[in-house]
Amino acid sequence: MPSETPDLSDLDKEPFVEVDPSGRFGRYSDLLGAGAVKKVYRAFDQREGRDVAWNQVRLGKFSDDPSVIKRLQAEIQLLESLKNVYIITLYSFWKDNEHNTFNFITEACTSGSLRDYRKKHRHVSVKALKKWSIQILKGLDYLHTHDPCIIHRDLNCSNIFINGNIGKMVQAINGTASATNKSCSLSLSPF
Repeated sequence: MPSETPDLSDLDKEPFVEVDPSGRFGRYSDLLGAGAVKKVYRAFDQREGRDVAWNQVRLGKFSDDPSVIKRLQAEIQLLESLKNVYIITLYSFWKDNEHNTFNFITEACTSGSLRDYRKKHRHVSVKALKKWSIQILKGLDYLHTHDPCIIHRDLNCSNIFINGNIGKMVQAINGTASATNKSCSLSLSPF
């Protein structure tokens, strides 16, 4: 019986189930989270050698609704304009007409949401809680002093993500955030 020689080029390939149009990002089948219309998968940035999150919105019946596409594009443009260590970083985005999806790549937060992290780690020191609170407030300050001012509208522990190995918090900006022409001044007073 003749033995089959394995194709050595296949051994070097990543086990991606999908690759972005540029070939930079590869998606694994591992699901990190899911909502009504969006799924978030573990992915890899081959150029930078780091884990990322592959956010995939199934357009389905919404693909023919220009208002939905416009809202998605507005959310992405808003996220693209934000450059702050306490706001989740957007790396790439595109619409996949073949699969009727809208995809965007963001930084991966290895420990998940603050909500899940606190369920897993029940005993956290006051010092750590203060550190986290300061990071969250710095993210909000950035949003509120951004031009135009941005109101998050859905800040909760499910929309704050953590990289537990370094204790870094980042805020996810979702479809409820909005830019406003008004000034967002915040007065912090000890009284």
